[in-house]
Amino acid sequence: MATVAVAGKGGTGKTTIASLAVRYLISKGETPVLVVDADPNANMGQTLGIPVPITVGAAREQGFAGDRDIPGGMTKDQYVEYKMQEALAEGDGFDLLTMGRPEGAGCYCFANNIIRRYMDELAGDYPHVIMDNEAGLEHLSRRTTRRTDVLLVVSDAGVRGLGAARNVLDLAAEMKVDVGEYMFVLNRATPEAAAALMPEIERLELPLVATVPEDAGLFDAEVAGRSLIGMPEGSPAVDGTTPLFDKIFAAQT
Repeated sequence: MATVAVAGKGGTGKTTIASLAVRYLISKGETPVLVVDADPNANMGQTLGIPVPITVGAAREQGFAGDRDIPGGMTKDQYVEYKMQEALAEGDGFDLLTMGRPEGAGCYCFANNIIRRYMDELAGDYPHVIMDNEAGLEHLSRRTTRRTDVLLVVSDAGVRGLGAARNVLDLAAEMKVDVGEYMFVLNRATPEAAAALMPEIERLELPLVATVPEDAGLFDAEVAGRSLIGMPEGSPAVDGTTPLFDKIFAAQT
């Protein structure tokens, strides 16, 4: 079993990398996969081709609105867990939880503790967990007591993306996130761009495990609203990430 988190600056393609990881696991029969969209700019549902019924943030708001909203015979924590179950979108070979963000003010410590407990119990039912994170790693540090086996830090072929990758590493260290292994992915990059950026990449002191090329098929799928799970074998993005996922999931099984 592997818990793999993906992080990086918005726009670097980390959601694409996370979605291709789900595609890889489904193609290998390593299902069901639990997918957690912990980026406030949530779009994993779109890239995986399923609607999101309700976010966990909205479920928390509804489940913690007040005692009068709780059905008779249910405790407060049972009701929050019930609302969490509503937020679990079922796909073909995977289930998706979209975290979203809270919509109201106030302290939600009680509900957050329930969410962490629910996430721990839920994740135990899946062979693999793929989590798409915001750059701030808030959910990665607070959502659960589970260890993250691999943190994939993603950047595009630009200095700003590499700077954001450095910030992710600094935050992970500051928050004492429990990570087994860090890996770096350079996305949407030519070999020439990767070579030019190598001095900056080496300063990250992270193993560069994959350089993923531009793939017009990804753009076409996005424009047409097609799931990335349907990306064909032999496409540049699939070929560029398959050795990476072979390495990760072979090591964790």
